[in-house]
Amino acid sequence: MKLLLVSSSGGHLTQLMALRRWWEQHDRLWVTADLPDTRSLLADERVLWSNSPTTRNIPNTLRNLRLANRVIANEQPDVVMSTGAGIAPPFFLVARLRKVNTVFLEVYDRLDSTTMAGRMCYPLTDRFLLQWDEQRRLYPRGVVVGRVL
Repeated sequence: MKLLLVSSSGGHLTQLMALRRWWEQHDRLWVTADLPDTRSLLADERVLWSNSPTTRNIPNTLRNLRLANRVIANEQPDVVMSTGAGIAPPFFLVARLRKVNTVFLEVYDRLDSTTMAGRMCYPLTDRFLLQWDEQRRLYPRGVVVGRVL
């Protein structure tokens, strides 16, 4: 399987890294921000750098939309997976339009409210994964898989 792993830096990337036993057995490409922590964590991985910052930054969202279109067209992944944040929606929109499967893992630290990335990606996601039973009331078609950290 060919994966496109899309994530902001920090905790979002840490949660995807926690799934190493799953993704390391597949062909993969990462898209994330070019920061010291991401360079260190992904030193041995294939990585494309996204436009950053992404949170509420319309010009970078549009740049990332163009990046998503180019990357998904060239790489033709089987699955686009993300934990958020601002980098996820452009990639999920393009994946949906190109009929590429999407998987979103909602963050573990939001039990009482949705994340912006979660709200935006929820209608575009084939599998919406949750880490707590309490998150089901926020995302009714989500599947509880348990905590990854």
